Amino acid sequence: MTAAQPSHRASPLTPAELASIRRPFRGARLLPGRAYHDEAFLDFERDEWFFRDWVAVARAEELPDPGSFILRDYFGESVLLVRGGDDVVRAFYNVCRHRGTAVEERECGTAVRFQCPYHAWIYDLDGRLLRARHTEDLEDFSLATSGLTSIRAETWGGWIFLCFDVATPGLEAYLGDWFAHHAGFGRDFARLRRAARLEYDVAANWKIVAENYSECYHCPGVHPLLNRLTPYDLGEDFFPSGPWKGGWMVFANGCETMSLDGQRHGRPLLYARDEVEAGRIYYYILWPNLIVSVHPDYVLTHQAWPDGPGRSKVVCELYVDADEVGSADVSGAVEFWDITNREDYHVVELQQQGTRSRSWEAGRYSNQEASVHAFDLMCADRYAMDGSRTEREARTAVANAEKRLAARSRAGAASTAPRSTADG
Repeated sequence: MTAAQPSHRASPLTPAELASIRRPFRGARLLPGRAYHDEAFLDFERDEWFFRDWVAVARAEELPDPGSFILRDYFGESVLLVRGGDDVVRAFYNVCRHRGTAVEERECGTAVRFQCPYHAWIYDLDGRLLRARHTEDLEDFSLATSGLTSIRAETWGGWIFLCFDVATPGLEAYLGDWFAHHAGFGRDFARLRRAARLEYDVAANWKIVAENYSECYHCPGVHPLLNRLTPYDLGEDFFPSGPWKGGWMVFANGCETMSLDGQRHGRPLLYARDEVEAGRIYYYILWPNLIVSVHPDYVLTHQAWPDGPGRSKVVCELYVDADEVGSADVSGAVEFWDITNREDYHVVELQQQGTRSRSWEAGRYSNQEASVHAFDLMCADRYAMDGSRTEREARTAVANAEKRLAARSRAGAASTAPRSTADG
């Protein structure tokens, strides 16, 4: 069975605020300060976004064998993820149907079945209630209709997605062109295995973290090392029809990857199919909070989980191919991203402080921040709840980033001369 869902709420943004965000980005304004600070906004986002849309919560390799299970705390709900005897991954509320006791206490492990620790009701791996002593003579009671309450679970690329709303389309239909776009890489993300994990407690709203990831306008001043490896103003955006945004940037001449020294040190190419792709990094946000960075030799993810309006838990994970786990030295990349993350989270915390001021009004986007606007449009469309999708402004000019980088190098000014681009 599936839990009943609350009714839709009214939009927390005024019509004027929605209109100002949904304009073409050169005339648009950012989200208002309330969106980063008010508890009402987080309540709305939790109920209307995180509990209605498909959200990535785990990796399939965390459930390697039938009977493997893990628990996830999802906005206060204890969720039980388990791989069944039929090899299907399922999700359930970790709640016994008898008196509401948590059925499983361990954070992870293996089980043949689940037995409630209170009154010993027993559930199979597929959630069916197998045994409930002293219920034989109850009226209108059936084992068949008293199993664990299920949550929709599907996988893509090795990530396990949950959806708590039965009305939301299935994962493939929901993600739209995300499937086809990534099929073009020619390698299944399911082959990824985690090589490192970093966690951060950030005193900023989760949307500010996503907006920061969406632009490199701040990179020259905030990330001197990163900006030497990938010049901040060279790259292009994608214009998808699904619930995601993304684009790519290029490496500076002589750089092979994002690490302390910019070199792969023998790590093989992972997703790059040719020399052009070997010189790029692809950046994505899959709604609402799965950030994916595809490097030539590894994949990096960030997820910012709200911990109140003004705090986020950010989990950063670095993945390599399954054949490289244990042998690939990724220490230089891990240290690089720890430095970069901490630089980012310092300034986003300052933004969180400043947007609380009564003096601050929703700001304007620079011409380097069309991708920030793309994320804010996804937010605005979902705040509006009017069923419409705002199309991004088409580019008036398209720059070939690799040619421009080569021209800079020939001029002896690679990565050093600030220039504006036709971004957006």
